[in-house]
Order: sequence, then C-alpha cells, then structure tokens
Amino acid sequence: MEDSEIIGLYWDGSETAIEETAKKYSRYCHSIAFNILYDNEDARECVNDTYLHAWNAMPPNRPNCLATFLGKITRNLSLDRYRQYSAKKRGLGQVELALSELDEAIPSASSVEQETDGKELVEALNRFLESLPEQKRIVFVQRYWYLLPVKAIAKHSGVREGQIKSTLFRTRNALKAFLESEGVIL
Repeated sequence: MEDSEIIGLYWDGSETAIEETAKKYSRYCHSIAFNILYDNEDARECVNDTYLHAWNAMPPNRPNCLATFLGKITRNLSLDRYRQYSAKKRGLGQVELALSELDEAIPSASSVEQETDGKELVEALNRFLESLPEQKRIVFVQRYWYLLPVKAIAKHSGVREGQIKSTLFRTRNALKAFLESEGVIL
C-alpha cells in the first residue's frame, strides 16, 4: 500500500491504518529502536508506541514522508526509554558514545533562546549534509541519526573501521567549521 493511502486511513480514523503501517514499516522502526536500546522487547514496545503516537498525530499532521515521520517518532521514543534506564547497562554505550562525539560540533540547547536558535541549527545542519558527498552523508546519518556502531557502518560500507572513524572525525570537524562560519556557534 502506498504511503498516501496509509496516511488517508489515519485521517479517516480507520483501524487498518495501524495494520498497514505495521506491515510496511515494522522492521524499519524496530531496527531504529533496537540500535538505541539493544533489547528486542523494549524495541517492540517502542514500535507499538510509535503506532499510537502516529494515530494521535494524524490528523492534524499530514507527513510528507511517512517513513521519516515514523522513524523520528520511534527514535525519540527509544531515546526517551534509553534515558529512563540510565543506559550504561544497555545499548553497549553506543548512544552515549555517538552523541558525545557531536558535543564539540553542536551546542546543546539549554535555554529558551537556544531553543529558538535550534531552528537555525537544523537548517544549517541540513545545508551541511546536502553539501557532503553521498557516502560521507550516509556514514554520518548512520552514526548520528540511526546510532549504528562504527563496526556495523564499516561492514555495511565494505571499508575498515579505521576509515569510518577517520571519516566521522573529519566530518565532525567540517561540521564544526561550517556551523562557525554560518554563525550558528561561536
């Protein structure tokens, strides 16, 4: 079933919307949740919660890309659950490690003013990602959006882990320089 048809089911209040969403996106959402939580049961619960959140969000929202919409919900729910567990025991530390790698390049939002500036940051980040060669962009997104371990990215890319680490290091430095040149960070 096409995404537009699935979204239409949500807007019509049809319970088959969740069934069709699960058929098409359960594996995708589960992989996002599992990469954060490293627990199948917790990942399944987050995926089920994703369907509930999608149900409650449509209407009024009509997402342009259903996969991205569901992926974002799943990722946020999984990160929330990860934080609840104080996750050093879970996830093999990948979430904390991946997010800490970005600390120097991207400032954390801790005030209302910074929240407003967050929109500028998102726009600048999107421009930066669009400027990257496709392979570097894929590696960056796999690490910092999907929170994949470096080893998994290397295996998927068919290159050595050291090369992935080097690419990520250079890309983070380029991101920091880009954000400074855009005036997003000082």
